[in-house]
Amino acid sequence: MRFFITGGTGFIGQRLAEKLASGNNEVVLLIRNPEKAGKFTSENISFVKGHILDEDALKKGMEKCDMVFHMAAYTKPWSKDPGIPYKINVEGTIKILEGALLSGVRKVVITSTAGTMSFSRDGRPVDETTNPDPVFHTSYEKTKAEAEKIAKEYSERGLDVVIVNPARVYGPGELTKSNSLTRIIKMYKRGLWRILPGSGESVGNYVYVDDVVEGHLLAAEKGISGERYILGGENLTFSKLFSIMGEACGKTRNLIRLPLPLLKAAVNVTGFFSGLTGLPPLITREWLDKYMNNWIMSSEKAEKHLGYRITPFYEGVTKTLEWLVLCEKRT
Repeated sequence: MRFFITGGTGFIGQRLAEKLASGNNEVVLLIRNPEKAGKFTSENISFVKGHILDEDALKKGMEKCDMVFHMAAYTKPWSKDPGIPYKINVEGTIKILEGALLSGVRKVVITSTAGTMSFSRDGRPVDETTNPDPVFHTSYEKTKAEAEKIAKEYSERGLDVVIVNPARVYGPGELTKSNSLTRIIKMYKRGLWRILPGSGESVGNYVYVDDVVEGHLLAAEKGISGERYILGGENLTFSKLFSIMGEACGKTRNLIRLPLPLLKAAVNVTGFFSGLTGLPPLITREWLDKYMNNWIMSSEKAEKHLGYRITPFYEGVTKTLEWLVLCEKRT
C-alpha cells in the first residue's frame, strides 16, 4: 500500500513512518526541511517538499496513495502570531481533507489530542462522549476541536475520516517539546529533576509511543468513519508518576513540592519577559491550568472496537530508560 504522512518527521510520525516502511509499504512524507530526510534510511520512504498549506505539494504527496495520516500540527504552548495555530491546525486540516477528497484517497486518519475531550470531573474517567460541552484551556485544544468538527463534516460528505486522540505521549524518540515527558525521565535519572508540581495529586494519562503508533494503524484498519478514539495509557497522579520513575531507575529522588500559587507566579513572570523579549516561555498560564486539572481518560472504546492495548507505565519507562542508555553509549 501507499501512504502519505504529514508530520512524519515528528516524534510519533517518524516511528509510524518507519513501521509502515518496514512492512514493505510505500511511504511519502511531507517535509519542510529537506535536512530532516536524513533521519530515515528505508528505501520505501520518499519525500515531498512543502508545507501543510501548500496545495500543490499535498496533491503531489497524495497521488496514488491509499491512505493519509494527518499528524502535522502546531503544538507549541506560545506563538508570537496568535493566528498561527488556527492556520496550521484548522486551515491545514481543511487542505488535507479537500485534497484527499479530490485525490480519491480511501481513508484519512487525523491525529488530534485527548485534550479535546476536556478534563474529568468528580474523579470520573473521560471517554469520547463524557463532555458534550467541553472546556478548553489552550489554543491547541480549541483549534484541534475545530479541526475535528470539520473532519466529521467531510465524513458526512462521503470521505472516510477517523480521528485518534492520544493522551500524554512518551518513549524513545527525538527529545523535542512533543516528547517532554521523556526529557523529564532523562533528567530524573540524572538527578536533575526535583520538582513535584502543586500537591502532586493532579492526575494525567500517560501513553507509550509505540501504543500510539499501533493505535493509528488499528484506526486505519478498523476505525469507523466520523468516529474518534482515545489512545491513552495509565492514569497517574504526579506523585505516582515520579514514584514509578524512581522504581524503574532504581533511584528514588526527594522532590520539592511547588505549591500552585508559586507555580502561577513563576509562570506569570516568564510570560511577562516573553512579552518583552519575544522568546517563548517554557509554559504558559493556560497550559499550567490545564495540567493542574485531573485528566482521567478511558481508552475502552479503542480497546473494544480497535483491539488497542496499553503498555503499563512501569514497562514503558523501563524501555525508555534502556533506549536512553543506548543513546548515551552512541554519543
